[in-house]
Amino acid sequence: METQHGPGTRAEVLSAPAAHPLESIVNTFAAHWPEYLMEAAELGIFMVSACLFTVLLEHPASAVRVAIGSPMLRRVLIGLAMGLTAIAIIYSPWGKQSGAHLNPSITLTFLRLGKVSPVDAAFYIAAQFIGGVVGVILAAALLGGAVADKAVRYAVTVPGPRGAATAFVAELGISFLLMTAVLNSSNSARVARFTGVFAGVLVATFISLEAPFSGMSMNPARTLGSAVPSRLWDGLWIYFTAPPLGMLLALELYIRTRGVGAVICAKLHHQNNKRCIFNCGYAAKVARGLPS
Repeated sequence: METQHGPGTRAEVLSAPAAHPLESIVNTFAAHWPEYLMEAAELGIFMVSACLFTVLLEHPASAVRVAIGSPMLRRVLIGLAMGLTAIAIIYSPWGKQSGAHLNPSITLTFLRLGKVSPVDAAFYIAAQFIGGVVGVILAAALLGGAVADKAVRYAVTVPGPRGAATAFVAELGISFLLMTAVLNSSNSARVARFTGVFAGVLVATFISLEAPFSGMSMNPARTLGSAVPSRLWDGLWIYFTAPPLGMLLALELYIRTRGVGAVICAKLHHQNNKRCIFNCGYAAKVARGLPS
């Protein structure tokens, strides 16, 4: 199905008469607030799921925790649950419309490309941080004291026993790999519709294998969401620097080998009938034929 570019799309905002900067910001917010709200809700849902499955599989009083003695197996199951959560969000109606960034690092990467306007990027990032914090607070309200237990700790992401340097390198590496996969799949005719699946599989894999080193974040908003109610700020700088740096490095490698024009849009899933508020080249690329 073709993407709709209905009222309030970026093209219409840009074609409007020039306005005072503040008026322009207000007009953009008025046109695009549904996408901002969706981004907040999507990360909020992700954080509720993270807390729920961490309580289920790690809380000492959980029957599942008692039944599964292997920490590795429990981590794999948490990874599977979170990977499926990410896939469900990306392919949900909200994810199809907002682009399902869920992550300031992803938004900043597409801002660097010019696919997201500075105003939209600012509101997306603010929404993501708000959604992350509210999601964990909501999970605490639903799950009670269980989410605060030392075995759960609000699903916090902190450096592992090998220290901050190892956590930084690990976060940099997994963020680089995720963005590399997103760019290569979302801009390919053959596999673009599977971009969300690839992202979810990587989330599951990273939680299973990388979490002991850094807690597996890749996302400043996700980390802050857990840090605020838990008051655990260990290595917070790592999660605000390594993920965006890793994704921007992936972008630089991609555009140096494929060219800036190879990036079509900022959505992870575009073959749908939802409007697109980005600097989108999808319709033109479809008309000429997407690269394989």
